[in-house]
Amino acid sequence: MALASPDGKVFIHAEDVGRHNAMDKVIGRAVLTRQDLTGLVASCPAASAFEMALKCIRAGIPILAAVSAPTSMALELARELNLTTVAFVRDQRLNIYTAPERVAGVGT
Repeated sequence: MALASPDGKVFIHAEDVGRHNAMDKVIGRAVLTRQDLTGLVASCPAASAFEMALKCIRAGIPILAAVSAPTSMALELARELNLTTVAFVRDQRLNIYTAPERVAGVGT
């Protein structure tokens, strides 16, 4: 799990047996160092689940990126609360599911 700038620079990363614990670790470290989360991307090495989307929303992280597809519950929450969700992020490609206006180059 990592928090990165939109250009890909990783600020904080953590590993754990569970991705939920890893997300808690990176958010906790960011809060302890007073990092502004509103301009960062949460990078998840697995599918975006409802709980991961909720953690991003509560922390103020605007974009959740994952290598696998988001769950339908995660997408419902993301649509309701304006979280940008992207998935299948690899080889300069990705799928945008919600709030595409935050992703540079979309619609241009």
